[in-house]
Amino acid sequence: MNQKEHPKENNSNGNILKDYLFSQNVIKDSYSYYEIDNSFIVFKSINNILYLIYANKKFSIISYNLIDIKKINEIKNAHNIYITNFRHYLDNKNKKDLIISISSEDNNIKLWDISNWELLHNFENINKCGELYSAHFINDNNKNYIITSNSNLFDTEPLKIFDFNGNKIKEINDSSFNTFFIDIYYDKKTDIIYIITGNYGYAQSYDYKKNKCYIKYKDEYFICKKKEFNHIIIYDTASVIKLITSNYDGNIRIWDFHSGKLLIKYKICNTNLRGICLWNEEYLYVGCGDKEIKLIEIKNGKIIHCLKGHFRDVLNIKKINHPKYGQCLISKGLFSDYMILWNKI
Repeated sequence: MNQKEHPKENNSNGNILKDYLFSQNVIKDSYSYYEIDNSFIVFKSINNILYLIYANKKFSIISYNLIDIKKINEIKNAHNIYITNFRHYLDNKNKKDLIISISSEDNNIKLWDISNWELLHNFENINKCGELYSAHFINDNNKNYIITSNSNLFDTEPLKIFDFNGNKIKEINDSSFNTFFIDIYYDKKTDIIYIITGNYGYAQSYDYKKNKCYIKYKDEYFICKKKEFNHIIIYDTASVIKLITSNYDGNIRIWDFHSGKLLIKYKICNTNLRGICLWNEEYLYVGCGDKEIKLIEIKNGKIIHCLKGHFRDVLNIKKINHPKYGQCLISKGLFSDYMILWNKI
């Protein structure tokens, strides 16, 4: 998604998926190596194909048509080791759908034009130490860049910005710590690009143009052994911009993005939380370590319903608008070779 087209969720309850069941295991040859923020991506392309992009055990990238429910293409041996996550970017200027594929353990990123699956650039050895856990696209004054993370408990490196030719443009100040997740938020009112990271022990935002930390989002619970923020999402409401985080300690936290104030905190279950997906301003779907997707009422943390069908932790959840099924979900489990499309009965 183009960062300058960040959607606002409407206030309508719409379909809440209380009675949804999975209709089919749409994919049976995928693979998620371990916990990451985008083990697959779903997007509608410029030519109106509803793409699902994922990887398999053979290090291949597979593109899938979710409307026709069929495979479009497979790039075999796209990387030399497991492909961990993806990002999509709509390049409006050049009318192209671009993706990056990330291989965490060998610190490589590949940039692709999906119209012909041309490899535009291979970014090699991004970090000198630690794993390349996440990356994202940034558009600044109609110029395209890629921001990369670093995850290493003992020797850290800052977030880095590269152009599409692999040249390092700059590093982000005050970011030399373990970064597991990266997201980008563009505030139209102030014309500011924010980088949002999930770190070991807290979340943090940065003002991209000023190149400095904006807010640190931290809670007193960070004495537990597993302290990573699993997933982070941000959304606009009429009154305040909110940051939602899920965590290993089973808690959902909702923060005022601009003040850093913790607005809501509630424990969902006695297991780790992973993927989160906003349905509208009232409901949230959370992937859990107990193999369920829980439907949460945001205002009070009440569990409305549980979707069961995965056999490991639910890693990632995406909301999609399907021409046949309407609003539905697609999800993926940890170390799983299948993905589930959830649609209304």
